[in-house]
Amino acid sequence: MEQEERQQRIAVIEVLGRDGHPRLVQRISEWPVRIGRAPRCELPLDDSHLAAEHARVEWDEQTGPRLEMLASLNGGWLGEQRLKAGQGADLGHVNMFQLGATHLRWRRDSDRLAPEQPMQQHQLRSAKVAEAWVPGLMLLWLALLWFDQWSGLNPGSPWIDYSGAVLLPLVTILAWAALWSLVTQLFQHRFPFTTHLRRALIGVTGLHLIAFVLPLLAFAFSMPRLMVLDALAFPCGVAGLLWWHASLVWPRARRWLALAVGTALLTLLVLTIARRQEQQHWLGPAYLSVLPPPSLRLVEPKPPAALIDALRPLEAELARQANKDNDKPSSEGVAED
Repeated sequence: MEQEERQQRIAVIEVLGRDGHPRLVQRISEWPVRIGRAPRCELPLDDSHLAAEHARVEWDEQTGPRLEMLASLNGGWLGEQRLKAGQGADLGHVNMFQLGATHLRWRRDSDRLAPEQPMQQHQLRSAKVAEAWVPGLMLLWLALLWFDQWSGLNPGSPWIDYSGAVLLPLVTILAWAALWSLVTQLFQHRFPFTTHLRRALIGVTGLHLIAFVLPLLAFAFSMPRLMVLDALAFPCGVAGLLWWHASLVWPRARRWLALAVGTALLTLLVLTIARRQEQQHWLGPAYLSVLPPPSLRLVEPKPPAALIDALRPLEAELARQANKDNDKPSSEGVAED
């Protein structure tokens, strides 16, 4: 019986950070517990808004733990209840209280714990092993950048012409990963630069490969409307990459983040289509501006007669427009009259 009573008195007081996560956990097994700035307190806190001995948590044999305010200027809060110097209140089932500018949480050993949470993807050993892919991914992406620049330059161009096309994107993606790491440091108190860099490299490399492969397939199989997928791949890929980074910063809000990013993506697509209502195609280019080598074509080319037949429906419309233009009085004729 005595052992059960002693176990009921075991508790912890957690000092919470700005994000609501504990930054200090103090186990309590002896009573009373003094809280303040003085080193003699059982729970000393670095808060200029606290007195030397600001508050005391006592154990009442009838009601259990009780919070008592000692002599201080700022007092405290127990939930929504204001406590001034000299006042006290039973902790009961209220587990949040504030002393000065410090937020604290009270937990007893008998309180029911939340279920164990599964580890996040970045915390698993497989994620740490995947970080070894970062150098290979970066080399592949830089090689794709170099190839794009090489294919657009004249033979024999100096190497300095390649530096801007490779170094500028490299600096940009490093800054991008560092920025997301700083945001993670602010909310999660860690700096996962390698994880953010790996996710960014996967995103940009995938988008680069899609932009490289889709035109080849469209040319090889005479399917120019595949370029619609190319037009959709970039905004969808950027939206997915934003969600992937943000879910590492705010893992508990993944659904809300997906909803916000999806709404922004849908709005962007609607605006894009609205701006191009008068054009032939809402998404993607009307034609391939650059053609790959003819050896990559896998289907038979269409004869010129097929192109002429496809253009015949336009003949009547062009004739009507020409007659309409001829019926208009010329400005020179008006000047001569």
